[in-house]
Amino acid sequence: MKPARIILAALIFAGAAIAQTKPGPELKKLDNFVGTWTLNGNMKAGAAGAGGTMIENNKCDWMEGGFYLVCHSDYKGTMGSGTGLSVMGYSAEDKAYTFREFESDGEFVDSRGKLDGETWTWTNDENMNGSTVKGRFTIQMTSGSSYTYAFDMSQDGTKWSTVMEGKATKK
Repeated sequence: MKPARIILAALIFAGAAIAQTKPGPELKKLDNFVGTWTLNGNMKAGAAGAGGTMIENNKCDWMEGGFYLVCHSDYKGTMGSGTGLSVMGYSAEDKAYTFREFESDGEFVDSRGKLDGETWTWTNDENMNGSTVKGRFTIQMTSGSSYTYAFDMSQDGTKWSTVMEGKATKK
């Protein structure tokens, strides 16, 4: 057998093996977010803008196969309105939850998360006014149908300032 055919056969076999895997137990923990949620938040005035209230509606369902949770959102508030699409999953390689969000205003968020008890912590690097800052989104599950949240920012990853906080309720 020629080397190219051996490589092709190996790739096909590897692809078939990967396609047959099942979602791990870590993904089951994202079940808390399945459903329709309303988030009511309060943005603080500062470098991110003038501040004010925000309301967001999320509808989250598992993608076929159960590896990714897909959420569609619409939001409005004193700082504007728009829509978003986010995808949550788990990277076994990185041993971290993943969150990628695409918003109608062109913003893209790529975060890594961890779960400690009932607290989810998502972190990322964000571009703000030409410089990179650290972002941290913390969710504290208060029940199966509600959670509180806070979004913090930091220049150095050690001193954090709360930019937004609020409460989410499942319908």
